[in-house]
Amino acid sequence: MKRRALLVSGLGAAGALVVGWGLLPPRDRLGAVDALPVEAGEVSLNGWIKIAADGAVMLAMNRSEMGQGTHTALAMLVAEELDVPLARVRLVPAGADRLYGNVATMVASVPYFHPRETEPGHESTPAKAGQWVVAKIGRELGINLTGGSSSVVDGWDVLRIAAATARARLLGAASIAWKQPAGELVVHDGVVSHPSGGSAHYGELARMAAATPTGEVRLKRREDWKLIGTAAPRIDAAAKSDGSARFGIDVRLPGLLYAAIRHCPMLGGSPGAVDVAPALALAGVERVVRLGPYGGSTAALAVVGRTWWHAQRGAEAIKVEWQQRPAGGLDTEQVMTHLEASARAAAKDEGGFAFHSRGDIAGADAGAVRHVEQTYRAPYLAHAAMEPINCTARVAGGKVEVWAPTQVPGLARSIAALAAGVDEDAVTVHVTYLGGGFGRRLDVDFVGQAVRIALETGGRPVQLVWSREEDMTHDFYRPAAVAILRAGLGADGLPLTLRSTSAGDAITPRWMERAIPYLVGPVDTPDKTTSEGLFDQLYGIPHQRIAHVATLSGVPIGYWRSVGHSHNAFFVESFVDELAHAAGRDPVDYRLALLKEAPRHAAVLRLAAERAGWPGQGRSRPLEAGRARGVAVHEAFGSIVAQVVEASIENGRPRVHRVVCAADIGTVVNPGIVAQQMEGAVIFALSAVLHGRIDIVGGVVQQTNFPNYPVVRLAEAPLVETHLVDSTRSPGGVGEIGTPPLAPALANALFALTGRRLRELPLRL
Repeated sequence: MKRRALLVSGLGAAGALVVGWGLLPPRDRLGAVDALPVEAGEVSLNGWIKIAADGAVMLAMNRSEMGQGTHTALAMLVAEELDVPLARVRLVPAGADRLYGNVATMVASVPYFHPRETEPGHESTPAKAGQWVVAKIGRELGINLTGGSSSVVDGWDVLRIAAATARARLLGAASIAWKQPAGELVVHDGVVSHPSGGSAHYGELARMAAATPTGEVRLKRREDWKLIGTAAPRIDAAAKSDGSARFGIDVRLPGLLYAAIRHCPMLGGSPGAVDVAPALALAGVERVVRLGPYGGSTAALAVVGRTWWHAQRGAEAIKVEWQQRPAGGLDTEQVMTHLEASARAAAKDEGGFAFHSRGDIAGADAGAVRHVEQTYRAPYLAHAAMEPINCTARVAGGKVEVWAPTQVPGLARSIAALAAGVDEDAVTVHVTYLGGGFGRRLDVDFVGQAVRIALETGGRPVQLVWSREEDMTHDFYRPAAVAILRAGLGADGLPLTLRSTSAGDAITPRWMERAIPYLVGPVDTPDKTTSEGLFDQLYGIPHQRIAHVATLSGVPIGYWRSVGHSHNAFFVESFVDELAHAAGRDPVDYRLALLKEAPRHAAVLRLAAERAGWPGQGRSRPLEAGRARGVAVHEAFGSIVAQVVEASIENGRPRVHRVVCAADIGTVVNPGIVAQQMEGAVIFALSAVLHGRIDIVGGVVQQTNFPNYPVVRLAEAPLVETHLVDSTRSPGGVGEIGTPPLAPALANALFALTGRRLRELPLRL
């Protein structure tokens, strides 16, 4: 904690210090062998790779697995470079070393550069310099997080180089031992051999390899890959099928107690007078603990019991006079009114922060033959992960141990130390499987709560589990947003100008305030997430101004799957469809006309349209009576996705029958996992598009469980097809990219079907 605080404050201190630091080369990400502790018979070859006595390869896993397939994909990179079967790669928890931080996410968060400036091979000098500096900062801070569809992006070079370096040392050891040229050695399934007859598996060579100079390190050529690019089975499939996989809620320790929680129903409120006697009178209830607002949470009361049922009964029995927050109760209708007023005022006066602007809008508008302006709205959304919020903690002998399904183990460690009043070195965090994350577990409020409760249990471990109702009504919600888009069309119907002015709360500053305890200085700088998907679209519109007004509604907000893209794609792709209609053009042809300078986007769009049977795009396929298609294309997290949705109206409600997805994600590590992620993203998005909204009245969230916050059931699920563009580029993101295009593609299909434009989510006919 102290080290990191000094680092952050030092970056903004004397100019000489900053310049001197900036001239240093980036810190190596290979890591020293002591970053990866060894047990009996193991040998560490760098900060990522150690070799077991039986020759198995052990990979330090620094990313959380929440169903997205990260553990499998990253293990594949290592297995490929070391020429071992995937089953011979064992995962071990990465430690707290800064080595394991997520640099790619830091670089991706830089808000000031348009994709045209960051396109590989065409980067502008300011963009290259900015990304380089941010990468250095990210390496120094070493914040370990799983999010932003960045796990493979961040690990692509790092893990392959770590594995290739280990391979070079192992081959070097064999070369020295057998007195044979390294170039004549062959590796097959983790066994090194020479035509003369020498043979040894990695475990037999590892100790000598640790003392052998690395020599020349070469990554495998793409044409020599055997594993990357194949639909290898997930390494966690068996454990998740037979029940042996341990999620946070599965942790069972000797002497375990259980805790249930009861937050103030009003967001930001607090308990006043409390009568705990009714709870303590119940059998199985041990104690009541008062909790402050840890990590941005609302103040609460926790009840400890012999079982969770006992604890929950006790929580329900407490008599409390709840107090509203000093600023008054939050109300979503008032918030939406304020957002629209803010967006309109900024649109009128060219206010807000302009994330992207070019050309002469005023001059070009004067020559436009027609103007189109529309307003779009998106609500607050909950994460609603299947595994409820939970954390197990034990505080004993000045040490803290935490078992948590978290996306940010380092920040979990920090808040645990703060809650217990110990140094971070006294805290150990065990990351379990996550039963869904979607960004909710980028927050660590529940970790602070669990540790605070554990301080009261006399050294016995305690497992805190939120009820579904507490989870739903005390989330960090996807922000509500309003956008006003205006375009001036030329004589050919194509837009000459585009103005986009949106309004909504900025996630990153609020998250940093509550999640990073060692943060120093103000954080209200422009947040890329507010405008991503708007300012960085690549349509060839010559005159643009894309701006956002960052508001402070008071509603707790957080990262939600695909973040700003989740609603901004709906705004821009619905609007482009409206422009196509105004111009009397086919929606696909219209987009292609705007993507002449974006060939990757155009190729993805053509692929989706062709496979969907879109008229005029390859082999057309007639639709059944009563159905229509809609299309959307969107770039997010370094990947491009186009979707064609086939929908109808059943019993007065939209019904999606088929979703055709095409994507350019760069190099495909595991196409099977990519298809799974696209399918999951479509279902996740469809749940939000058809049903999702969080309403707050008097500070109280109205949706409390799945009956009034529904998700798509099996009978409603559409057929999802995934088609991937063959690419040699470095990998882009996968886990979130299938979510953004679904809403506009469905809205556009419903317009084709009914003639009604739906400009507010969820889509209601």
